[in-house]
Amino acid sequence: MSDTLIEVRGLEVAFPLREKKLFGARTRLLRAVDGVTFDIRRGETLGLVGESGSGKTTVGRAILRAIDPTGGEVIFHTRGGDIDLAHADEHQLQKLRSRLGMVFPGRSATGSVGLHSLSGEALRLFRPRMSLVFQDPYSSLNPRMTVRDIIAEPLVAAGLMRDREQIDARVREIAARCKLNLEHLRRFPHAFSGGQRQRICIARALVAKPDFVVCDESVSALDVSIQAEIVNLLKDLQEELGVAFLFIAHDLSVVAQISHRVAVMYVGAFMEYAPVRKLFFTPRHPYTHALLSAVPVVDPDADYRPIRLPGEIPNPLALPSGCRFHTRCPFAKERCRAEVPAWREIAPEHYVACHFAEDFDFARPAPAPG
Repeated sequence: MSDTLIEVRGLEVAFPLREKKLFGARTRLLRAVDGVTFDIRRGETLGLVGESGSGKTTVGRAILRAIDPTGGEVIFHTRGGDIDLAHADEHQLQKLRSRLGMVFPGRSATGSVGLHSLSGEALRLFRPRMSLVFQDPYSSLNPRMTVRDIIAEPLVAAGLMRDREQIDARVREIAARCKLNLEHLRRFPHAFSGGQRQRICIARALVAKPDFVVCDESVSALDVSIQAEIVNLLKDLQEELGVAFLFIAHDLSVVAQISHRVAVMYVGAFMEYAPVRKLFFTPRHPYTHALLSAVPVVDPDADYRPIRLPGEIPNPLALPSGCRFHTRCPFAKERCRAEVPAWREIAPEHYVACHFAEDFDFARPAPAPG
């Protein structure tokens, strides 16, 4: 457990929906996330993929407590002490402020914080350790603020720094790491391209030196060449700063480039979870196989046959019985329609939710050296 940063156990997020009927109304629960379990290690990137509406963004926001989970646990393993933030008094919170330092932490002891149980001042104190890079680099920046003020905002809002010279020094440091020039700090967001704006967003996310960052479709709005630049920047920053990423994306080729492990999500639940090479070259779930088959290939002579799944993703308010993927699965059997598959480990660090995972051989040829 020494290298584990975040443990997620049975995470659930449900939204109550009130439906009006002819003779009254009723409230139904939309289960956006339905009992997912995984962990994220220090300095690694976990890729999270799946179709739109599968609950990927909700998972990231629930970990950050931008959305309150309705079930499960999110445990953050800190290196700033073992104070129980959920039950800390004001004296302990003051002590935590000075011990963590947040921006310049002196981390020696190790403790665990249940993010799902934090609220109020304790949650506010812990927020600088987590951050978010939004999908749209245009709407996520305040057009009335200079780049310097945008990047400095997390430090000011959390009260981590009050001296302007210290704030300016920290802003210049993280801007340089994100390949932004010094004169850029005096400009406004409208003067920058999409790729430059996303660099500003990344600098803002990392200015408080968080341990964990959620990248929510952070390259999907960019051109392909700019996507490669941003992905390489994130990898370089991870190597320099040791930050862990939850990288949410649709593009599996981008996920393969940046991720260490990958989780495949479908209608609120995980279908498969494995190290990136295992998942890409020996997938065990039909849904994973279908997603991988749709990845475009560069070689025009290659045999490109994407699998076309019938139907649409199910309504989360009316999930099918048994395996939630059986309505679109080309290999579905009677057991799939009647029995929910167990989430099980079929190989070291390779988990899958499928009754017949061992029967499938979806192996893909490994790329040629060089």
